Amino acid sequence: MKLLTKLLLNAIAVFVISYFLNGVHLDGYITAFIVAVVLSVLNLFVKPILIILTLPITIVTLGLFLLIINALIILLADKLIDGFSVNSIWIAVLFSILLSVLQSILHSLLKDDKK
Repeated sequence: MKLLTKLLLNAIAVFVISYFLNGVHLDGYITAFIVAVVLSVLNLFVKPILIILTLPITIVTLGLFLLIINALIILLADKLIDGFSVNSIWIAVLFSILLSVLQSILHSLLKDDKK
């Protein structure tokens, strides 16, 4: 149940960002949910491989290359999903940053206090 709630929050974040950010186009709510699922799967399986392969450049750039890796994951999701498109890599970088911020805000609202 917690996984489904997180996926729904991620889908809401994707939908809101695509609404306000020019250069990101989304067909509807179902596509936003599919984007959230695909991004989660890509972050689980593909992102660690990319991080390991690009470790030297990530160290040299003090971790800033991770923004490019996140943008590449978003562009890969763009190629995999019909109805979701991102115009350029710079829009994907901005989308990635905004998605991270919005996800952290939405997930912090959901957290239970364990005092």
